[in-house]
Amino acid sequence: MNEQELMKKVMEQVMQKLSPQGTPEAPALPPAAAPAEAKAEKVPSGSSANFDPIGVTEYIGTAMGHTIGLVIANVDASLHEKMGIDKRFRSIGIISDRIGAGPQLMAADEAVKATNTEIISAEMPRDTEGGCGHGCLIIFGAEDVSDIRRAVEVTLSCLDTYFGDVWANEVGYLELQYTARASYCLNKALGAPLGKAFGLVLGAPAGIGVVISDTALKAAEVEAYAYCSPSKGTSFTNESFVMITGDSGAVRQAIRSAREVGVKLLATLGSEPKSTTTPYI
Repeated sequence: MNEQELMKKVMEQVMQKLSPQGTPEAPALPPAAAPAEAKAEKVPSGSSANFDPIGVTEYIGTAMGHTIGLVIANVDASLHEKMGIDKRFRSIGIISDRIGAGPQLMAADEAVKATNTEIISAEMPRDTEGGCGHGCLIIFGAEDVSDIRRAVEVTLSCLDTYFGDVWANEVGYLELQYTARASYCLNKALGAPLGKAFGLVLGAPAGIGVVISDTALKAAEVEAYAYCSPSKGTSFTNESFVMITGDSGAVRQAIRSAREVGVKLLATLGSEPKSTTTPYI
């Protein structure tokens, strides 16, 4: 097997990890120019309110990044207390995954905008199935279980879009995320200013993240409101990133400039980085 064939095989294995069904093909995406609209009507397989595909009533569906969506209609009283959940919320929704945190947080942010739910907690454990970064655990709360169910469905349905600007090869990845209006999930998990444009510029391994963070801030008039590195603000993961806010056009320009540089740097370590689905920024 020559070097080119070996690289191709390794890349296929990376993409298989990112697929919920173990295949590299990605589902069709909503229009790339309007990620907020992706919250619309696509419902994950097996998530109908009257259909229980595996014999577990809590199951809603799965999506990219080995993400699973679950709902508990009536949380056990002792667990409810130990989790510190507001007494108003007897029902909770759960988004849990092995690969990625940014796409799931962005998708959950769309779900909060679209439903009468709140984010109880958002945690980012070290994971990525042994890779550089994080997985996540997001908990929704609501007074009505139907709102919870819908929030989980919306989150799962948005993931294809928000994986679009995750660029990976066999060595590492870049993660770029953008929204014109940050809502309560991004605020709770990442401190994003409510109602303002939000951007995430991340590179792994971490040295690439430092460079593209600098690139983003030099490329446009944006504000860096937070910076994270392996021992500062992450679960000791091999990534670094900056979170930015400002005029929505400026935030997009900063992210695009960082992406251009990051793709070139990551390619020096392996094969050409590819978008996991279709870029949306």
